[in-house]
Amino acid sequence: MLPLSSTVPFRLRTEVCPLGERTRLGLGLLGVSVALGVLGDLLLRATPWGINFSVWIVLLVALGAMSARWGRVLVEGEGRWLVLVAIVFACGTALRDSPVVVSLDILAVTVSLSLAVWRGRSGSLRQAGISDYIIGGGLAGIFSSAGPVPVSVADIDWAQTMRGRWKGGALAVSRGVLLAAPLLVLFGALFVAADAVFERLVLDVFGFDIARVFSHFFLFCFLAWISAGILWTGLMARLPRIPRLSRPGIFSLGIVEVGIVFGLLDFLFLTFVAIQVRYLFGGAGHLDDTAGLTYAEYARHGFFELTTVTALALPLLLLAHWLFRPDNRTHEILFKALACSMVALLFVVVASALQRMYLYTSEFGLTELRLYTMIFMFWISTVLLWFVLTVLRSNRERFAVGALAAGFAAILAINLMNPDALIAGTNIDRLQEGKRFDHYYLTTLSADAVPTIVDALPEIGEQPVWQDFTLRQQILYAWGESPGDWRTWNLGRTRAYHAVDTYTDNSHKNSKNLPHPTSQ
Repeated sequence: MLPLSSTVPFRLRTEVCPLGERTRLGLGLLGVSVALGVLGDLLLRATPWGINFSVWIVLLVALGAMSARWGRVLVEGEGRWLVLVAIVFACGTALRDSPVVVSLDILAVTVSLSLAVWRGRSGSLRQAGISDYIIGGGLAGIFSSAGPVPVSVADIDWAQTMRGRWKGGALAVSRGVLLAAPLLVLFGALFVAADAVFERLVLDVFGFDIARVFSHFFLFCFLAWISAGILWTGLMARLPRIPRLSRPGIFSLGIVEVGIVFGLLDFLFLTFVAIQVRYLFGGAGHLDDTAGLTYAEYARHGFFELTTVTALALPLLLLAHWLFRPDNRTHEILFKALACSMVALLFVVVASALQRMYLYTSEFGLTELRLYTMIFMFWISTVLLWFVLTVLRSNRERFAVGALAAGFAAILAINLMNPDALIAGTNIDRLQEGKRFDHYYLTTLSADAVPTIVDALPEIGEQPVWQDFTLRQQILYAWGESPGDWRTWNLGRTRAYHAVDTYTDNSHKNSKNLPHPTSQ
């Protein structure tokens, strides 16, 4: 039997032995997630989102990178570069105020982060197929939605983290607190709602608003949960390998089936295009003589239908290429010829749709729906050209990354062009040219359009746009006073407040400089 002096050092060595790598990293991720939840509650509670969202995303990426370095996690996949894309688009919320632009920026952040989580540690994005992007991004989202549950259950050895005499008691107390907390909140909220005296007692004792505390608690939990899920999926999760989707033999198509389908579709498209070419180059007189239509009537119909045709044709081409079974080189060349013919005809369809929208805009003005649909047409045209350069040149695996890059480029271009200011400027130019002008529509635009509208207020005049309010009164009322919260700072809103302040100051100065009627 060992003497007492020899057992003590052994016990001490056991108690201070280092934690396992996964347990150590898992505990670190939980701590980082709690910090992100607290910071998110402080930052994102203020709305509308502006620089606060940008700061929180930067903190998420920075703390994730620090955790990877601290936990010695190898991050060598091509997806790691997409975190920079997420930061760029997160900054878009501090640039533009338009709800559509902000939604597109948040969508880009979500997509880039999900792909970064999927391909951050290993793997290639350039060689991944369309199904890899969809399934991989979807799996990353599903795994991330699990929050802190997987890392707490599967990766952290809680018995190793709590050694010694307090192990059993600490775990029991922790479990008791976790079980009691939601029950106390639930029953306490019901009692507060049921009795005014009890509500006053709670307010007197604790000195806070239960509803406000609950809202803080909910936002903190939600952001901490999401943060834990993203970090665990990106740094610790063993993501399943996505199998390559091979062409099913029972559904494969030969050149006869594909030739009939694409031959008939090409003939249909060619017939439509032959009619459209006459309209494209015939002018208004040709429209009136042949179809009995004015330019406005011609432009009013068909644009969104043609947009739908173009949007449906691309997945049809991709599906047909995937199912196609070339028996020899001649069949492959014939398929490419039929597909290239459809793409060429689609470009004419796109030209016809854009011409219709141009005519409609010239007649009735520019709106957000019309502008964003035209941008979508340019994006789908770019993707169609990329389809020809990759898929039809036996390089299908590079198609997905090009389409994704084109989508990111389109959203970036939208941020740079400032759509609402462009819409306001285009419609104001129509007013100056004596064309029809919708005063009310300008009031529905975001702060991005305010500087352009304010500059044109003398030309716009004082025509009422809603009840007895004029456009000038609406703008001055909506953007006359800044809320002063730095978390919601946004370049578009800042410029709007500055433009209105400058206009108000100049109006006061001009009114003071006017001669009094009795002095003449």
